[in-house]
Amino acid sequence: MPASETPSTGVEPMNTPLARRQTRQVAVGPVTLGSAGPIVVQAMTNTDTADAQATARQVEALALAGAELVRITVNGHEAAAQVARIRELLDRRDIQVPLVGDFHFNGHRLLAAYPECAQALGKYRINPGNVGKGARRDEQFCSMIEVACRYDKPVRIGVNWGSLDPDLLARMMDANAALPEPLQADAVMREALVVSALDNAQRAIEVGLPAERIVLSAKVSHVQDLIAVYRNLAARCDFPLHLGLTEAGMGSKGIVASTA
Repeated sequence: MPASETPSTGVEPMNTPLARRQTRQVAVGPVTLGSAGPIVVQAMTNTDTADAQATARQVEALALAGAELVRITVNGHEAAAQVARIRELLDRRDIQVPLVGDFHFNGHRLLAAYPECAQALGKYRINPGNVGKGARRDEQFCSMIEVACRYDKPVRIGVNWGSLDPDLLARMMDANAALPEPLQADAVMREALVVSALDNAQRAIEVGLPAERIVLSAKVSHVQDLIAVYRNLAARCDFPLHLGLTEAGMGSKGIVASTA
C-alpha cells in the first residue's frame, strides 16, 4: 500500500524529544546516572549472594542481556564476605557492570566488618526506614553514609511505603488532622515518602556525602501513587531518581505494572 494510502491510527507521531529534567550527574563506576544521559537499566539477582559462583553467573547473564547495573542483596555475614569474590569473578570474565549492594537492618555492621565488600561495590542502596529504630535509626544511617564517604561510593537513598519511618508519618498525620480541611490519608503517605527521601538526602550531605553521590527513590506498590510521588519528588530536588515499583507481583500483572 502506498504511504499516502496508509490508514491513520488517529495518533500523531512525536516530532520532538521528551523534555528531560536536568539533574546532578552521579557516576557509578563507568556508568553515569542523571542529567541528559540515557536512562540506565538496573536488574537484580535472586541468588544467594553467599554463593559467589552462582551470583557471578547470574550477574554476567543479566549484563549480557542489557543490564547496566546489577543489585545484589548483602543481608548477612556470609553474603558480605563473598562480595569481593563476586567482583573478582566478574572482572576475570571482563564483565564490568557495577554491583549495587542492597543493605537492610544490619548494613552498618556489615560495611564496618567487611571493608573489602564496601570497596568492591559500585553503589550502596540504603533504606532509612529499616536501618534501625528510634534514635538508632539516624545513628546507623549516618554510619553507613560515613563508609560511603570513606570509599567515595554513591548511595541510593531508597524509601519505601512499607517501611516508612513511623515517627515521621505519625507527626505528619497529626499535623494533617489539625488542618481545617485535612487531606486523605493516602495523600499524607505520599507526601511523607517525599519528605523522608529529601530529609535523609540532606542528612547524608551533612555527614559529608557530596550531593553528586546521591540518588533517590520512593517506592510504592500502586502505579498511580508512584507517578504522583515521583512527580512531586522531581519538582523538589535535582537528584537523579531511581524508578521502580515495589511489590509489582508476578506474571503479566507484574510486567504491566512495572512498565506502566
